[in-house]
Amino acid sequence: MRPRPGFWRAPVDVALVDLVPERAEQVAGMVNGLGTKGVTVIGDVLKDGEIPRIVAEAEEKLGGIDRMISIVGGATFGSLLETSAAVWDQQMQLNLRYFFLIAKEVAGVMIKRGSGGRIVGIASVDGQRASPMRGAYGAAKAGLISIVQTMAVEWAPHRISVNAIAPGHIVTPRLFDTPRRVEGYANSLIPLRRRGTTDDIGKAALFLLSDLAAYVNGTTLDVDGGLLSQNLFPQGLPASNG
Repeated sequence: MRPRPGFWRAPVDVALVDLVPERAEQVAGMVNGLGTKGVTVIGDVLKDGEIPRIVAEAEEKLGGIDRMISIVGGATFGSLLETSAAVWDQQMQLNLRYFFLIAKEVAGVMIKRGSGGRIVGIASVDGQRASPMRGAYGAAKAGLISIVQTMAVEWAPHRISVNAIAPGHIVTPRLFDTPRRVEGYANSLIPLRRRGTTDDIGKAALFLLSDLAAYVNGTTLDVDGGLLSQNLFPQGLPASNG
């Protein structure tokens, strides 16, 4: 991303990185329709060798990179006993390794320009608690939370802040067909009594990428409707007899 003056009030120029040209062009068209600049960079961030080219192309098309948010990720479901070494490695690549590599590449560009910047990664509440049936995913997200803190400390002298967002239960296109009874049960587990939306995540990202978060660094922002904050015991029932 390349902010325009008055970042919070005005749109930003955006480079959209995607494997699918048609999808990237569609989103770029939406950005351009808002009166700002949207460009596409086609590539696979899961391939180590493509990352330098992707970042260099984005920098060239935007005239610089001052912000980066990475949203690639996904979970494979299965118990730990069912998780093969191949699945473990795939989850680490999909949810942690690529983020380390692309964030490092972008930070190098920011340091070279000397203008600082902001980087945001997408973690998960599963990286902050037990993650049954998706243990490799939870471990990768826990690793992302940790590496974000280290990046934040090491790169702070260069005026680069690094933060993460930890979504809770979020409705995405893959979940639109969730049965109503399952949706109702999921909502009942969340203090706000609803699952989050991609808009909720987008607004959190906008905050962390904006000047409103100028003094926020090394933080994981939970966007979970209060899921992690609640006491799992029913109201009025003491947690212990002590």
